[in-house]
Amino acid sequence: QVHLVESGGGLVQPGGSLRLSCAASGTIFNINRMGWYRQAPGKQRELVATISSRGDSTNYADSVKGRFTISKDNVQRPVYLQMNSLNAEDTGVYYCYADQRSPATGVESRSWGQGTQVTVSS
Repeated sequence: QVHLVESGGGLVQPGGSLRLSCAASGTIFNINRMGWYRQAPGKQRELVATISSRGDSTNYADSVKGRFTISKDNVQRPVYLQMNSLNAEDTGVYYCYADQRSPATGVESRSWGQGTQVTVSS
């Protein structure tokens, strides 16, 4: 099972930028998609962005289109989230995830990182 660790969060002023990283280790084979969720205080966790294993297909939440960019260094790892023009609504804990399917059993699984805090405030 893949082990995920996020980094790059912190405090930033409105209009600023942050770059989050998600490092994968352990069993990194057969990862179909990776992506980012976020959870703001008092709100449910929401999907922010996803990327295919080859990095050739991406999806974004409407609220971050044109401001956030998800990317990968290679087929498996690491995954980045470049966040520009940040505003207060972007505040929350950002979680990296990876979806895997075993070629032997067909069993699907999702692994999560521990999360990294992003705070946008003046």
